[in-house]
Amino acid sequence: MSMVSEQDILNALRVVRDPDLHRDIVSLNFVKDLTIKGSDVSFVIELTTPACPVRDELKAAAVKAIRDAIPGAGSISVEMTSRVTAHENPQKETILPGVKNTIAVASGKGGVGKSTVAVNLAVGLAREGASVGLVDADVYGPSIPLMMGITGRPQVRGTRLIPIEQWGVKVMSIGFLVDPMQAVIWRGPMASGAVKQFMSDVEWGELDYLVFDLPPGTGDIQLTLVQTIPLTGAVVVTTPQDISLADARKGYAMFARVNVPVLGIVENMSYHLCSQCGHRENIFDNGGGRRAAEELGVPFLGEIPLITAIRESGDTGRPVALQAEGSPQASAFRAVARNMAAQVSIRNAAREAVPTVDIQME
Repeated sequence: MSMVSEQDILNALRVVRDPDLHRDIVSLNFVKDLTIKGSDVSFVIELTTPACPVRDELKAAAVKAIRDAIPGAGSISVEMTSRVTAHENPQKETILPGVKNTIAVASGKGGVGKSTVAVNLAVGLAREGASVGLVDADVYGPSIPLMMGITGRPQVRGTRLIPIEQWGVKVMSIGFLVDPMQAVIWRGPMASGAVKQFMSDVEWGELDYLVFDLPPGTGDIQLTLVQTIPLTGAVVVTTPQDISLADARKGYAMFARVNVPVLGIVENMSYHLCSQCGHRENIFDNGGGRRAAEELGVPFLGEIPLITAIRESGDTGRPVALQAEGSPQASAFRAVARNMAAQVSIRNAAREAVPTVDIQME
């Protein structure tokens, strides 16, 4: 057979499209290090996140595309790698120069499991291969140290705090710095100042994603965060019943008002799974989060079951996202992490596509 050319391979791969970015992997410049030896082909597909929800499908589609277009092709070796795209913004670069994306996890009301979602979202991203940080911005009720199983205090290097690393995630919480038996009784400006310090005075280093677990509601801390750094986006956590969904809509409205894109809605405590028989029961109704997402025109990132293992993981400091992929709770959180990462890639691609223009006002 005739030699396989580089152009033959690239032409064949143009039929493989990223379903989130809606373009083929060649025009997206995902195909790297293409090597051809006789009829054997090897190349790298560099995705925009290691937590790509269609990673395996893209690899299989690339191999099939070459086989279909070039029947005489020999062995085909495809390596999947990633380089997380960044939310480029001068203001963010000044405060968090090594952090590519900043994600707020929020809820309109307390008691919906927001911190549980934030912890497992961060751990899930880290398990997929991303470099991740987690800020416990809920200064009045810092639960992240317990949920992550951290009991130590952060080191100080010069004038900066060094976050504590656990389960592959760099973590900072006011809970590391105050007596856990004492209530944090601060006025709004003090609490907001602490959150600012967790950005400016912490040595975060290079991160793909920095996740902020916000307090419930729409108060000072939320506004301080969005006014201090431009966020890549927000994740809104809700439960299925109507009262929680009404509060989720308030959270969405707050972010819309301050021009923070909502990456999607997560429905927590979506359904109960019996630990004995696996029977599913919709204790708090079901599907409300998806309906709210459709109504607001934002993605639905996934539903998390109400299951004893999740509560136990919060008490023992070992997040369920660490469990094997086969467990329903781990799979649910990993799916949410992948779907959120896809939305970040979509947002960053959209920003890159829009040229910035300096407008002179007279």
